Amino acid sequence: MTYNPKSAHAEEFINDAEILETLDYAQRNRANRSLIEDIINKAATCKGLTHREAAVLLECEFPDLTERYMELARDLKRRLYGNRIVLFAPLYLSNYCINGCVYCPYHGKNHTIPRKRLTQDEIRQEVIALQRMGHKRLAVEAGEHPTMNPLDYIIESIKTIYDTRVGNGAIRRVNVNIAATDVDSYRRLHEAGIGTYILFQETYNKANYESLHPTGPKSNYAYHTEAMDRAMQGGCDDVGIGVLYGLTTYRYDLVGLLMHAEHLEARFGVGPHTISVPRICPADDISLEDFPNVLPDELFCRIVAIIRLSAPYTGMIISTRESQRVRERVLELGISQISGGSRTSVGGYTTEERHDDTAQFDVSDQRTLDEVIGWLVDLGYVPSFCTACYREGRTGDRFMTMVKAGKISYFCGANALLTLKEYLQDYASAATLLKGNALINREVELMENERMRTLTKQRLDEIANGKRDFRF
Repeated sequence: MTYNPKSAHAEEFINDAEILETLDYAQRNRANRSLIEDIINKAATCKGLTHREAAVLLECEFPDLTERYMELARDLKRRLYGNRIVLFAPLYLSNYCINGCVYCPYHGKNHTIPRKRLTQDEIRQEVIALQRMGHKRLAVEAGEHPTMNPLDYIIESIKTIYDTRVGNGAIRRVNVNIAATDVDSYRRLHEAGIGTYILFQETYNKANYESLHPTGPKSNYAYHTEAMDRAMQGGCDDVGIGVLYGLTTYRYDLVGLLMHAEHLEARFGVGPHTISVPRICPADDISLEDFPNVLPDELFCRIVAIIRLSAPYTGMIISTRESQRVRERVLELGISQISGGSRTSVGGYTTEERHDDTAQFDVSDQRTLDEVIGWLVDLGYVPSFCTACYREGRTGDRFMTMVKAGKISYFCGANALLTLKEYLQDYASAATLLKGNALINREVELMENERMRTLTKQRLDEIANGKRDFRF
């Protein structure tokens, strides 16, 4: 098969020969200083990099040029995203699964993990617990099982989440991370009001993929890889992709990931809304000793920086798989969304203690949401629970057009401050309230647009007096 980024066929837009040629090209040019400098200069224009250019940066053998592109990633992150960090939490509905994924404790042959599926009443209790923490954005997760987790159950659960209210709490955006499905099912998810449809490829290497997914529907490489095309056709114009670093060779998967982004851009006119960067980590019957390709922190940080340079306008997500120390490093290199106060077990938010017997992976960063908010404020970031673009219809190509034109930041800064003010008024500890309000006061005065600054101040005062849910 020949490489064709506009093709609808997985093995043409994720073309093995093209990836191998790219990796060979990168190896041959790892000491080509002038070429690497040209690639860095191109990245500085915020026009992104091709998968081949990104591969060359990954192989760069000049420490000064590596540090130069790392610093450029920091600069682009500040320039395009300011100091805003969006927060969310995962909500695990069910760990019933019929797939045989060898890296996931949910796999169908794991008979040690207790199986659980939340009822709608249990989902309400989980959502209430999340709202009382201060969350406004959730990512719904469930294993693949035709009878225990059918689409009707997922859609009913989404409605329950949106309908649940306690105090000033409300979930305003529900992203969904469930198995690959057909166009009609994606259309139903879109009509149910989901935000982003998320599906990780895990690995783009077909042979490795089939080895890691020996049984179950997920073993179909083409059907899984083409899922985002069907999601787009079903109206889900915000989609999120990612690989699980450490499963197989990181070079191959980085190139494949960027080729997938290029394919979506070529075929649909808009690339992924988000790119996630999870790393393999221990879980119930999963040991890192079985995965020899686990990435060291330094290399992982370089990959984050290269993705930021390659896809400058795409949101990047990191979860509580990573430690506080690693999360702090990658925030400045490109990450724009993080989870906080997360539980990865089914029903985990309604228990005070962490019962991880139904968890998908071990949580490294176990701080509360308030501790994460306070930490971000101490680092100079503005924690944001903003859902304005999704609720105002600024999604897909409409969102990306505004981002690339530099217009979205006009709304983002103000919306971030408004949602942070809501959190501080309703949920923050005394210490977080004090320093959070000081941060808001500083940020408002830095707003260049006088009209926006005046409106933001007015709405901040109204939030302090009890009103909620303003958005620009």
